[in-house]
Amino acid sequence: MSTQRINPPQLTRPSGFSHAVVTDSTVYLAGQTALNAEGLIVGGGDVVVQFEQALTNLLTALRAAGGGPADLVNLTVYIVDMDDYKSRSRDIGEVWRRLVGKDYPAMAGIGVARLWDEEALIEVQGTAVLP
Repeated sequence: MSTQRINPPQLTRPSGFSHAVVTDSTVYLAGQTALNAEGLIVGGGDVVVQFEQALTNLLTALRAAGGGPADLVNLTVYIVDMDDYKSRSRDIGEVWRRLVGKDYPAMAGIGVARLWDEEALIEVQGTAVLP
Protein backbone atom coordinates (compact mmCIF):
# COMPACT_ATOMS: atom_id res chain seq x y z
CA MET A 1 0.00 0.00 0.00
CA SER A 2 1.36 3.41 -0.96
CA THR A 3 0.51 6.67 0.75
CA GLN A 4 0.71 10.04 -0.98
CA ARG A 5 0.24 13.43 0.66
CA ILE A 6 -1.34 16.11 -1.55
CA ASN A 7 -0.97 19.84 -0.88
CA PRO A 8 -2.13 21.82 -3.92
CA PRO A 9 -0.54 25.25 -4.40
CA GLN A 10 -4.00 26.85 -4.82
CA LEU A 11 -4.65 26.27 -1.09
CA THR A 12 -2.93 27.91 1.85
CA ARG A 13 0.29 26.17 2.89
CA PRO A 14 -0.61 23.56 5.50
CA SER A 15 1.05 23.58 8.88
CA GLY A 16 0.71 20.41 10.93
CA PHE A 17 -1.53 18.61 8.42
CA SER A 18 -1.89 17.64 4.73
CA HIS A 19 -4.84 18.80 2.63
CA ALA A 20 -5.37 15.27 1.29
CA VAL A 21 -3.87 11.84 1.84
CA VAL A 22 -4.35 9.08 -0.72
CA THR A 23 -3.92 5.40 0.14
CA ASP A 24 -4.66 3.00 -2.70
CA SER A 25 -8.05 4.30 -3.90
CA THR A 26 -9.17 6.18 -0.76
CA VAL A 27 -8.65 9.92 -0.36
CA TYR A 28 -8.85 11.37 3.15
CA LEU A 29 -9.60 15.09 2.95
CA ALA A 30 -8.55 17.42 5.74
CA GLY A 31 -11.06 19.80 7.24
CA GLN A 32 -11.34 22.93 5.13
CA THR A 33 -12.60 26.30 6.27
CA ALA A 34 -13.12 29.47 4.22
CA LEU A 35 -9.38 30.19 4.01
CA ASN A 36 -8.22 31.75 0.77
CA ALA A 37 -4.79 31.02 -0.74
CA GLU A 38 -3.27 33.78 1.42
CA GLY A 39 -4.51 32.10 4.60
CA LEU A 40 -7.31 34.60 5.37
CA ILE A 41 -10.93 33.68 6.12
CA VAL A 42 -13.28 35.07 3.45
CA GLY A 43 -16.97 35.78 3.76
CA GLY A 44 -17.00 37.61 7.07
CA GLY A 45 -20.05 36.50 9.02
CA ASP A 46 -21.88 34.95 6.03
CA VAL A 47 -22.17 31.18 6.50
CA VAL A 48 -23.16 30.63 2.84
CA VAL A 49 -20.10 32.45 1.49
CA GLN A 50 -17.90 30.58 3.96
CA PHE A 51 -19.52 27.23 3.03
CA GLU A 52 -18.83 27.89 -0.66
CA GLN A 53 -15.16 28.69 -0.02
CA ALA A 54 -14.71 25.72 2.33
CA LEU A 55 -16.35 23.30 -0.13
CA THR A 56 -14.31 24.79 -3.00
CA ASN A 57 -11.14 24.20 -0.96
CA LEU A 58 -12.16 20.59 -0.24
CA LEU A 59 -12.87 19.97 -3.94
CA THR A 60 -9.54 21.57 -4.91
CA ALA A 61 -7.72 19.12 -2.66
CA LEU A 62 -9.81 16.24 -4.03
CA ARG A 63 -9.08 17.19 -7.65
CA ALA A 64 -5.36 17.48 -6.87
CA ALA A 65 -5.57 13.90 -5.56
CA GLY A 66 -7.12 12.72 -8.83
CA GLY A 67 -10.79 12.71 -7.86
CA GLY A 68 -13.91 14.74 -8.35
CA PRO A 69 -17.17 15.59 -6.60
CA ALA A 70 -18.84 12.31 -7.61
CA ASP A 71 -16.12 10.40 -5.70
CA LEU A 72 -17.12 11.85 -2.30
CA VAL A 73 -18.46 9.08 -0.07
CA ASN A 74 -18.52 10.89 3.27
CA LEU A 75 -18.68 14.51 4.39
CA THR A 76 -18.76 16.00 7.88
CA VAL A 77 -19.82 19.62 8.31
CA TYR A 78 -18.75 21.36 11.53
CA ILE A 79 -21.03 24.32 12.24
CA VAL A 80 -20.51 27.13 14.76
CA ASP A 81 -24.06 28.56 14.56
CA MET A 82 -26.50 25.73 13.81
CA ASP A 83 -29.56 28.01 13.75
CA ASP A 84 -27.93 30.27 11.13
CA TYR A 85 -26.87 27.24 9.06
CA LYS A 86 -30.36 25.73 9.15
CA SER A 87 -32.03 29.05 8.28
CA ARG A 88 -29.72 29.36 5.24
CA SER A 89 -30.02 25.69 4.20
CA ARG A 90 -31.74 26.53 0.89
CA ASP A 91 -28.83 28.82 -0.11
CA ILE A 92 -26.29 26.26 1.08
CA GLY A 93 -28.08 23.61 -1.00
CA GLU A 94 -27.80 25.84 -4.07
CA VAL A 95 -24.04 26.11 -3.52
CA TRP A 96 -23.85 22.31 -3.16
CA ARG A 97 -25.77 21.69 -6.41
CA ARG A 98 -23.63 24.20 -8.32
CA LEU A 99 -20.29 22.78 -7.10
CA VAL A 100 -21.08 19.08 -6.59
CA GLY A 101 -24.38 18.20 -8.25
CA LYS A 102 -27.62 16.61 -7.08
CA ASP A 103 -26.16 13.62 -5.23
CA TYR A 104 -25.03 13.67 -1.62
CA PRO A 105 -22.52 11.42 0.17
CA ALA A 106 -23.14 10.07 3.66
CA MET A 107 -23.12 13.25 5.76
CA ALA A 108 -23.16 14.56 9.30
CA GLY A 109 -23.64 18.09 10.59
CA ILE A 110 -22.05 18.71 13.97
CA GLY A 111 -22.46 21.85 16.07
CA VAL A 112 -19.25 23.13 17.65
CA ALA A 113 -18.35 26.04 19.94
CA ARG A 114 -15.59 27.28 17.61
CA LEU A 115 -13.12 26.16 14.96
CA TRP A 116 -9.32 26.40 14.67
CA ASP A 117 -9.61 29.67 12.73
CA GLU A 118 -11.61 31.88 15.09
CA GLU A 119 -13.39 33.73 12.25
CA ALA A 120 -14.49 30.46 10.62
CA LEU A 121 -18.19 29.64 10.86
CA ILE A 122 -17.99 26.28 9.09
CA GLU A 123 -15.55 23.48 8.28
CA VAL A 124 -15.99 20.54 5.92
CA GLN A 125 -14.04 17.28 6.05
CA GLY A 126 -14.50 14.28 3.81
CA THR A 127 -13.49 10.99 2.33
CA ALA A 128 -13.54 9.98 -1.33
CA VAL A 129 -12.98 6.72 -3.16
CA LEU A 130 -11.30 6.93 -6.55
CA PRO A 131 -12.56 4.70 -9.39
